[in-house]
Amino acid sequence: MATVGEFYDLIDAFAPFHTAMGFDNPGLLVGDRGTEVHSALFALDITPQVVREAAEMGAQLVVSHHPVIFHPLKSLLPGSAPYLLAQYGVAAICAHTNLDMAQGGVNTCLAERLQLKQVRMLKEYEHSGLPEGLIGETDHPYTPKEFAAFVKEVLGCDGLKYADGGKTITTVGLCGGAGADLTMDAAQQGAQAMVTADTKHNQLLDAEDMGITLVDAGHFYTEDVVIVPLMERFQARFPEVKMAKSVQAHSPAKFL
Repeated sequence: MATVGEFYDLIDAFAPFHTAMGFDNPGLLVGDRGTEVHSALFALDITPQVVREAAEMGAQLVVSHHPVIFHPLKSLLPGSAPYLLAQYGVAAICAHTNLDMAQGGVNTCLAERLQLKQVRMLKEYEHSGLPEGLIGETDHPYTPKEFAAFVKEVLGCDGLKYADGGKTITTVGLCGGAGADLTMDAAQQGAQAMVTADTKHNQLLDAEDMGITLVDAGHFYTEDVVIVPLMERFQARFPEVKMAKSVQAHSPAKFL
């Protein structure tokens, strides 16, 4: 039977934990490497609802993207996700910025979902040489509005916002999550659009001025694309383990 440590090692093999950005806190954050895993749940975030879902399915492990413990804990309150993990005896492995930048990670999966071709590095992360973002070519030209609608459809967003760069789109930069700071890099490399999330007012204005369509598709939707491919990678390696994608994990943003 697979162990928590073997799950950790599989991630470490293609998305090494030591390549995570300095501010990050990925890794085995709850539990023990030696615990046998008969059932595992995969989710973008580990919330109390996700932990209860894991307990109900009899899971020994949750694999997530966002760290369930990010800042040092000053208290451990009943009902919080870390408390519930310990209470139910469920381990947690969190692969964050190491998974963002890895081949086959968040940005790779986002590029595939956007059907981009000739995908290449947008900007290099100086400490590892890995790509902070990617850039690629569309299969046909889009107007800014058409492209925003396409992104909404393929990511299954409830809604999105975008700044209209006013140019026909054939080259697109991307960064899952909060990557709007890479918009200028995308423009400098000839992109007419950038797909990311968590954009600010001034970043949307700057995009207009640069003539690049900045599409904010939401943090959840630009990163949740990695969860099923990640689970499938584990299922191929550990076919005897029951695995599921969380139905409780969701985007907290609502649109009227």
